Amino acid sequence: MVQAAFSYDALPMRVRFGSGVVASVPEEVDRLGARRALVLCSPGRRATAETIADALGERSAGVFAEARMHVPVEIARRARDRAAGLGADCCVAVGGGSAVGLAKAVALEHGLPVIAVPTTYSGSEMTAVWGLTENGRKRTGKDPRVLPASVLYDPELTFGLPVGMSVTSGFNAVAHAVEALYAPDRSPVVSLMAQEGVRAMTQGLPAVFADGRDPGARTTALYASWLCGAALGATTMSLHHKLCHALGGTLDLPHAATHTVVLPHVLTYNQPAAPEATEALARALDADDPARRLWDLAGSLDAPRSLHGLGMAESDIEPICEQVVNAPSANPAPVTRDGVTRLLRAAWSGEAPPFPRRA
Repeated sequence: MVQAAFSYDALPMRVRFGSGVVASVPEEVDRLGARRALVLCSPGRRATAETIADALGERSAGVFAEARMHVPVEIARRARDRAAGLGADCCVAVGGGSAVGLAKAVALEHGLPVIAVPTTYSGSEMTAVWGLTENGRKRTGKDPRVLPASVLYDPELTFGLPVGMSVTSGFNAVAHAVEALYAPDRSPVVSLMAQEGVRAMTQGLPAVFADGRDPGARTTALYASWLCGAALGATTMSLHHKLCHALGGTLDLPHAATHTVVLPHVLTYNQPAAPEATEALARALDADDPARRLWDLAGSLDAPRSLHGLGMAESDIEPICEQVVNAPSANPAPVTRDGVTRLLRAAWSGEAPPFPRRA
């Protein structure tokens, strides 16, 4: 049944997809009319960033290789100062959510257009959402200025992503699509993208797990991450992302792994209140119980399944719960202190939550 009413805004960005497409970065810089591109990355991606900077030649303003998870505000300030000092008029973000998030922080301050070159499945490149962490709290917001102007998806750049990180990054992408399927501002277009993103990612990840250099598997997973990120970019985040932002910003837990652990528990929490989303996920996953299927898949791919294993202390459960409950989100099921506490306790211990059967 088609939704009775909805609205859909197409995001104003250009996407290029395919092996070797990273070579077109200079062309994209020219298309923007830019003359001084600052390349941003994490320390581990410096070699790729320097290759891109070399290809830019005189249009390169250099490389800033300090991107970090959750975008600490002090690093954002250094990047903004570097961009201003070098006279940069655009940013090229090479890497995952850390690099793209840092470029967004620069764009938020200086209005520089961003060209994103993703090397993970984080999906941040498809959204106008920014995040900054300061004093143990992660602030997020939406601003059209931070939406990348161009995104270049090159599967070859993901060949070197360790298999374990590939799996958790893929689950991070699936979480975006899951929330998009029950978001209050979803539309039929977004729901189709989200369902296809979940299907493609959960089919691609086992092949990546088997052979991290399989071109077909890498292409499928990157295609899926594009769809999942686009679904997130077009909708409102709810309980899952609120929890993960609190866990990451306050406890500095690894971003993608946290999404992986939390996702089946939040989906279990929301399934009874989101029957249409549950049906769509059941089709995408070919499973009666979507949450159970994701839990089992994580285990089969050696992914983490407990927050305790990621470094969270049991004493952190109540403070995180307090933070999440006091920041209301548009969630299909009511967000209660008792409910979130039970959810977090199960996710912390690694116990399999109860999975309701579909009628």
